[in-house]
Amino acid sequence: MDISIIVPVVERYDDLRKLYTEYSTAFDKLNKSYEFVFVVSGNFSEAVECLKELKSENPSVMVIKLIKDFGESVALQRGVEKAKGDYIFTLASYFQVEPEAISTIWEELNNGYDLVIARRYPRIDSRINRIQSLIFHWLIKRMTSISFHDISCGLRGMKRKVLEEINLYGDLHRFIPILADKCGFNIKEIKAKQRGEDTTMRLVGSGTYVRRLLDILTVFFISKFTMKPLRFFGLVGITFFGIGSIITAYLGVYRLFGFGGIADRPLLLMGILLMVLGIQTLSIGLIGEILIFTHAREIKEYKIEEYLNTDES
Repeated sequence: MDISIIVPVVERYDDLRKLYTEYSTAFDKLNKSYEFVFVVSGNFSEAVECLKELKSENPSVMVIKLIKDFGESVALQRGVEKAKGDYIFTLASYFQVEPEAISTIWEELNNGYDLVIARRYPRIDSRINRIQSLIFHWLIKRMTSISFHDISCGLRGMKRKVLEEINLYGDLHRFIPILADKCGFNIKEIKAKQRGEDTTMRLVGSGTYVRRLLDILTVFFISKFTMKPLRFFGLVGITFFGIGSIITAYLGVYRLFGFGGIADRPLLLMGILLMVLGIQTLSIGLIGEILIFTHAREIKEYKIEEYLNTDES
């Protein structure tokens, strides 16, 4: 099998039969063998019935139904486990971009890129959607120093080793390009025409925005400090301890030279609290470094592309 197309059916979906028909036509033009792997995560009985009929008509269709909603990351992982293709494409269960982008992605994969992601361009959806996307990607760029325009787009093409190397859990499926960049894979973003069905204004609850922010913080830490926890916790701890030390030193001088008492001043409590927090945060970083050092031989942060010497293996 040359290509496996994984379609996680998680939050919402459009006409899955129409989606399969349109995108399978685009994959037919590649003249490669392919399969569709639909992974249903959640209680979508109508979608399951539709996919059962689709599978009975098309041997290249595989349907996986998870017992409950485990999220898109788990759905993608399960799809990769069952997929047989040397190349993996992911596709949203609703229309986002025109299928013509598939040929461009395939061409770039054959040009040496490990991961090619689609970017909806030009954006024709509501201004609210575009503003949310702009803020989201601005935060990602500021936190990780990696610049993408539309990592939420579901259409991606990659070599199988990409999804086998990176660890997906929670909602980290949105950050596949960033996780792949951390592993050293070659990534390219291409423009794809946005579908008219993808123009509905999307407003979610405040809790969702908080979770997205926490996800960005998670990716920030993973991409920069997984192997160097002391650099993060040490910086935070030294900052807290330094501010607390300055406050207590000021109060010490204030009391020493007889300017007044400090026992009933809230500033004294703040200074001591910051110093204690600084020491505790620094200790967490040191414990992290000890754990990394202890398991250093078992951890392979690097990836070997190829051996150039024939006597090595």
